[in-house]
Amino acid sequence: MVDALGSRLSHYMDLLSTRQKLVASNIANAETPGYRTKDIDFQFEFMSQVAGIQPDVHGVEGLKVKNDGNDVSMDREARLLAENAMRFNLAATLLKSQVKMIRSAIQESK
Repeated sequence: MVDALGSRLSHYMDLLSTRQKLVASNIANAETPGYRTKDIDFQFEFMSQVAGIQPDVHGVEGLKVKNDGNDVSMDREARLLAENAMRFNLAATLLKSQVKMIRSAIQESK
């Protein structure tokens, strides 16, 4: 059970890392003419990644396109950065508690 949860948390953190890179790329290209925002369907991709499938990066529909063809919304990207950081911190805390529980069990058996 610990291995299964740890493995899922690891997959979850990998997916968060992928999303973080996409958001950073979107922000870096906020002034690049013609650049289109990229993202992943987080829920679908988490389930796919647990099954061993690589994330599918896609464009984001419904964003306002500026005159230069760029559609990066800094408000959206800032929200995603904050959301991603909270999710990553939660997953890291859960993973740390798993490790702590294992250490405690090992020490008690000595």
